[in-house]
Amino acid sequence: MIDQLHPNLLKQLEQINVIGVALSAERDNNRLLEMILLGAKEITNADGGTLYTVTDDQHLKFEIMRNQTLNIAMGGTTGKEITFLPLPLYLDDGSQNLTTVAAYAALSHTTVNIENAYEAQNFDFTGARKFDEKTGYRSQSFLTVPMKNHEEEVIGVLQLINAIDPNTQEIIAFSAANQSLVESLASQAAVAMTNHNLIDGLKGLFEAFIELMAEAIDQKSPYTGGHCRRVPELTMMLGQAAIDTKTGPLKDFTLNEKEFYELKIAGWLHDCGKVTTPESVMDKPTKLSAIFDRINLVDQRFELLKQQAECESLKKQLEALKRGQPDDCTRLEAALKAFKLKCDQDREFLRKANFGSEYMTLEDQQRVDDIAKMTIVGADGHAENFLSENEVCNLSIVRGTLTSEEREVINNHIVVTINMLESLPYPNSLKRVPEYAGGHHERMDGRGYPKGLTREQMSIPARVMGIADIFEALTSKDRPYKKAKTLTESLHILGKMKLEHHVDPDLFDLFVREKIYLKYALQFLEPEQIDDVDETKIPGYQA
Repeated sequence: MIDQLHPNLLKQLEQINVIGVALSAERDNNRLLEMILLGAKEITNADGGTLYTVTDDQHLKFEIMRNQTLNIAMGGTTGKEITFLPLPLYLDDGSQNLTTVAAYAALSHTTVNIENAYEAQNFDFTGARKFDEKTGYRSQSFLTVPMKNHEEEVIGVLQLINAIDPNTQEIIAFSAANQSLVESLASQAAVAMTNHNLIDGLKGLFEAFIELMAEAIDQKSPYTGGHCRRVPELTMMLGQAAIDTKTGPLKDFTLNEKEFYELKIAGWLHDCGKVTTPESVMDKPTKLSAIFDRINLVDQRFELLKQQAECESLKKQLEALKRGQPDDCTRLEAALKAFKLKCDQDREFLRKANFGSEYMTLEDQQRVDDIAKMTIVGADGHAENFLSENEVCNLSIVRGTLTSEEREVINNHIVVTINMLESLPYPNSLKRVPEYAGGHHERMDGRGYPKGLTREQMSIPARVMGIADIFEALTSKDRPYKKAKTLTESLHILGKMKLEHHVDPDLFDLFVREKIYLKYALQFLEPEQIDDVDETKIPGYQA
């Protein structure tokens, strides 16, 4: 039966089939719309055409314009913007715009086939005629087809101009057969456009959701605000540099568009487990912070201790005077003055230790113990240690403000992150998101957490995220326990981490060599943090 079809019709059917297959595979919206119009032009041998899409505010937006005779190619992949205003589907008084043929086709869900626009009575072709007067063209035959989705909603209009007779090259009307073919193509195109819009919509919703989650985590803690937003940016910068490098150990590394997008999503989700981390731990600005900073209670305790010591000293001085020993009064006064001075010094020491920004030496920890063993009379009249065991434990933290138990709580966020991410039903293109996002606290020597992976067990994207996470933390200005570090300070620390097999050495060298640190700094850091970096003095760096 197919063999008996007219050769030209058979060719057109084959063209529709090829175009339909291509439409279903195309993911770029501009190329998709362009493919629809060019395919319709080819099937009908039309000289020109326009593809409109229906906007949310009920207008027909010019998306693609082509005219072979006038050599016009606008919209789509051309990069040339179409400056014509959208066509309204409804007039100012709310009535339907039935005089414009494209609007009529959209509103009536009906194909309009006009043999000669100069003789048409029911439609306003003033715009076309002005165009013809300006260009010397003759817009004669029109085929205007509404594009309806699976719900019978018009989502666009396909309009072809001037069918050309292949033999005489004269303008002819669009035949009924060609109209049927274009309507079939328009139906396939509408399905492809709908699928594309659905995919884009779901993708946009997914991205908005994960960015919302990241923003919620950043908002949860004023001290890490922006971390979840900055880490993916830095991850993308370093990841792209690794893709682009043509020399060195990473010269063969590459990621396609989908894989690069996968890394981006992992960057946004890398700390999603922090939604379960208590604010009291995440936001702990000082060692003695709980519901409030207990250092103020320690201050009050020192004042009470001095008053109790003074009362005890005055009692003893009174007794000495009664015994006729005034010299003892002088000695007791001197001892009281020395004790008060020591209390003031110890108080300042504890206040300084409470910030957690400096390393606690063994001598410092012993001093905390010695202060704790001083006795003070409690409310019940019994003597008790000046500091509680919990206060001693917190004030003796070697670095930072977290106890080992609190650090376990913080570290557990990565376990929660992995569990959360591994529970999601990913498409194949996002299967590695849990691996990438869950590896940013691993070390190259296997001493990281939570899985203790070695460099060989980690993918390059996961190692990229590790450097991005650390560098963002080093340069962050919103941490409670440290001041924002300069580029030189941050790179010095990161370089030492390379020598200690904490971060990937090849990625670290690339990070410095390609000046990713500076690119990031110019976008996210304060001017005072951006100093002149002497790369030759960065520990472990190999240019």
